[in-house]
Amino acid sequence: MQTPLQITAHDLTLSDTVETDIREKAAKLERYYPRMISCHVVVGAPVRSAHASFSQTGQYRVSIDLTVPGTELVVTRQENEELQVAIRDAFNAAQRRVRDYARRQRGEVKTLETPPHAVVSQLFAAAGYGLLRTPDGREIYFHRNSVLALGSINSHSARQSASPKSQATRVRKRAQ
Repeated sequence: MQTPLQITAHDLTLSDTVETDIREKAAKLERYYPRMISCHVVVGAPVRSAHASFSQTGQYRVSIDLTVPGTELVVTRQENEELQVAIRDAFNAAQRRVRDYARRQRGEVKTLETPPHAVVSQLFAAAGYGLLRTPDGREIYFHRNSVLALGSINSHSARQSASPKSQATRVRKRAQ
């Protein structure tokens, strides 16, 4: 990190072991994105409402604010009755955010597949079925019930192109 880790505690004093744990988890985040600029961790003590019963306990709150080139990644209010669990959950959420940001920076985003495309190779309109030929040479059977068309299956002829985007015929292919 370009600036030192900041740890802020509201209404409580953090033990050395808790601070060490936070420092180790923050250092781990740098493995996923080494160009991180800063990290600010805020730990809040349990707050009891005036209307809460004596058996109800408050929850520790942990927030993490990470600065990376171009943006801020914020994990807000991971709450739990146990401080270590709240810290763990907050850093797990921060790790997911940093990983996602790093993937976007590297251009590793999910791409959509091209829609399936086939040509009607044989059509048996009277019987209500036909065969599609895919670009890789497979023949796939289809029934009149699997055709979503503006016209009837009877109005189409063999060798007509079938694509999910086609306005003439929309065919849901059934894998064999």
